Amino acid sequence: MNVMEMFSLKGKVAVVTGGAGLYGRQIAEALAEAGAKTFMASRDQVKLEEQAKKFRAAGLDVTALSVDQGDEQSVKDLLAEVLKRAGKVNVLINNAVLRPMKDWTDTAEAFARSMQVNATGVFSMTRYFGDHMAANGGGSIVNVGSIQGVIGPDYTLYEGLGWGMPPDYFFHKGGLMQLTRFAASKLGPQNVRVNIINPGGFFNNQDERFLKRYNQRTFLGRMADDKDLKGVIVFLASDASSYITGADIAVDGGYTAK
Repeated sequence: MNVMEMFSLKGKVAVVTGGAGLYGRQIAEALAEAGAKTFMASRDQVKLEEQAKKFRAAGLDVTALSVDQGDEQSVKDLLAEVLKRAGKVNVLINNAVLRPMKDWTDTAEAFARSMQVNATGVFSMTRYFGDHMAANGGGSIVNVGSIQGVIGPDYTLYEGLGWGMPPDYFFHKGGLMQLTRFAASKLGPQNVRVNIINPGGFFNNQDERFLKRYNQRTFLGRMADDKDLKGVIVFLASDASSYITGADIAVDGGYTAK
């Protein structure tokens, strides 16, 4: 097979959770540009459909569906709806995230609500979609982690800005690393690959003081932009990475290596 053909997703069906966010938009766009019939799913159906319409106007095969990741039945219903419309799922990108906590002082209830979506919910997505893939010859699951699941918080980045650091985010992104390895081990014999990418911060017109500090922490001297995840997503979703599973890949401009 020609190496460029190995990166193609033509004939494949992909599901992306949280497809209308900063990372989700480029993930869904990349999968569709590579040829996949792509479904974006989240609770905010209005925002999601607006984004899906933009993709379709550009000639991409993208459909918006509803899912409440914190509700196990909703996850099962999403899988059933995708199978009804497309007959299979080859690729799952676990990208959705709930951010109820703002800092250390928030309530334990907020922490628990976060875990319902970001831990239990991601597990449900991985198990139901992974089991479908396992029963149908294989597939690829890509979890979207974070540098915050790899290293501890650097409070010096936020001095004087009034921003908090949410402990739930660090907890569930760290746990996602191990869920990735567990699922890769469990599903590997059925040709289902499970990997995780750990992106750095996304440029979103942050305070100049923060930008200067953050950029100095990276080798490349900048934050991520609206195309920096596209290549690694297509690579891990496609046959180009057919012998890669259980891996964690930093996409952070060197932040965690410095």
